Amino acid sequence: MPELPEVEALALDLRGRLDGHAIAQVHVAAFSALKTFDPPVQALEGTLVDDVSRHGKFLDIEASGLHLVLHLARAGWVRWRDELPAGPPRPNSKSGLAVRVVLDDGSGLDVTEAGTKKSLAAYVVRSPHDVPGIASLGPDPLDDAFTRDTLANILEDAGRGQIKGVLRHQGTIAGIGNAYSDEILHTARMSPFKPANSLTAAELDGLFAAIKDELGDAVKRSSGLPASELKGEKKTNMAVHGRAGQTCPVCGDTVREVSFADTSLQYCPTCQTGGKPLADRRLSRLLK
Repeated sequence: MPELPEVEALALDLRGRLDGHAIAQVHVAAFSALKTFDPPVQALEGTLVDDVSRHGKFLDIEASGLHLVLHLARAGWVRWRDELPAGPPRPNSKSGLAVRVVLDDGSGLDVTEAGTKKSLAAYVVRSPHDVPGIASLGPDPLDDAFTRDTLANILEDAGRGQIKGVLRHQGTIAGIGNAYSDEILHTARMSPFKPANSLTAAELDGLFAAIKDELGDAVKRSSGLPASELKGEKKTNMAVHGRAGQTCPVCGDTVREVSFADTSLQYCPTCQTGGKPLADRRLSRLLK
């Protein structure tokens, strides 16, 4: 799933590519992806692209006062095309194409989604805050306004909720997903199941620094890369996420995994849980 650093890099890449262009056509190939009807998609045709930005994990293409907002969900992506085929695409579930945006010079972008579980979403709105997911976003962790005190208040309000879930909840903190929450907690040397309101002052300092450093470094690494290279860059720089069974780069222990119904998390026992493996939550509760 694209998270804050990848969506930030996508926005930067597309801003340079779309700047000064008009949108000639917008084709919706997967009608389930379109979540709005007013304004209609056709209202974007003939508009001039003004900016491309990010709200949490939402990508926002602003054109003449309208906004095409995309949430790429778990398996969505944006693919730049120097030349697009003439004529509208045919709906085809095998291609994965959801939305195609054609620019005035025949170039443009394909918004695709892999797999059978379709959750990618596209919105055409007059304001990005007309999108419910954006209107309910928590603070952006890379904003200067996101301070140690901001994080402390969030954790206190979360009570005994598990820290992993608090970091991932978009209404609490915007932009952090499954991958970067794993990486942040590994850097902070913290169990994913630690109660949010149980952190000492030193642990809070470490978690705050890990959030800023992990996301900030990922944004710097991704900045300037084309969309086609962003997935590989993300995967290459993961210390624990997606690396179950491999060696922790910090301590040399084996990275472990906890699986849930539709997701999983990865962690290092030595770095994060005092050497104790966590039980698979599908089978039993956390080992004491």
